[in-house]
Amino acid sequence: MLIEVRPTLILSSPGAGSVDLVWLSQLLKDIESGSSLVVASKKSGTSYRGAWGKLNEVEATLGMPLIIRTKGHGSKLTEFGSFLFKFIDEMHAGHLKHGNTYEETLLKEIKQIRKSESARWKFLSSSDSIIQKAVSEVKGISLKIAGSGESLERLLNNEAHIAGYHVSNEKNSKAIHQRLSKSDIQIYPVMKRIQGLIVKKGNPLRIRSMEDLLNPKIRFINRQIGSGTRLLLDTLLIDEGIEPLDINGYLQEEFTHSAVANAILAGKADVGIGVKNIALENGLSFVALKDEIFFIAMHQEMATQPEASKLIRKIRSYSSNTPGYKSVSLNRQVKDWL
Repeated sequence: MLIEVRPTLILSSPGAGSVDLVWLSQLLKDIESGSSLVVASKKSGTSYRGAWGKLNEVEATLGMPLIIRTKGHGSKLTEFGSFLFKFIDEMHAGHLKHGNTYEETLLKEIKQIRKSESARWKFLSSSDSIIQKAVSEVKGISLKIAGSGESLERLLNNEAHIAGYHVSNEKNSKAIHQRLSKSDIQIYPVMKRIQGLIVKKGNPLRIRSMEDLLNPKIRFINRQIGSGTRLLLDTLLIDEGIEPLDINGYLQEEFTHSAVANAILAGKADVGIGVKNIALENGLSFVALKDEIFFIAMHQEMATQPEASKLIRKIRSYSSNTPGYKSVSLNRQVKDWL
């Protein structure tokens, strides 16, 4: 399949038709080069009468003459006529510079939508780069990023086949495990990762702990309500007796770990909460706060599908080779969490 994105400039007016100004610009260019309107109209694939009609439409709509008509001496462009076709040429030049990017974006989106529409299994998961990478290599599974809480609720309501969630303490993990088990949902620990504070390279503000976030000069960027990372942050604040609204930026939210890193890179914030590997990938520094376990949960029907096994294997494989992660492949490795 070949897709070529071409710019189009259309002039239309109430009660009249529309004129393709890209076509018109070529007509004007030919006249500027010395061609008669008869010759220029033939080259444009339009009859002489049709070309005159379109010229009259544009002039009437814009209130600006394009051609100076001199009987017996042919036609010449007005100053505006010359400007118009040069303007269209510049637009084309801009397209040649950026057009490939538009085409690549379009083709990529078509590919993603086709994959999503052909997918049999819906996977809702908390934001994680390894999860996204693994899903991209397993046919039949479509991924939607959502908070851990939403992912689990959608799974319990049979609105998803798989859910990815993470927890940072044994008590919460056991409560979730108990609830899911009652609904005959299978739970698989897949990896351990490190959550902490993502800060600017070199940590110029010397941020070392949650207490440092109380400095009003330090701008914080948060994760959205419902995400496992937001729950972790709020738990840590409660443990340390810190009032959330005393943190400058606590109400400023981003939806993914990467978005938090990008906000810091763009200078919109000084610190945010996220996973270690995202900090490393973006050349940022990191202050570790808490280890957590990432689980994959699914209905019994899904657990019997080969796609499920392939997904879990890939997640464990990537996590064993990614800084900030460790693979978890056996329940006994996290027995206190189940």
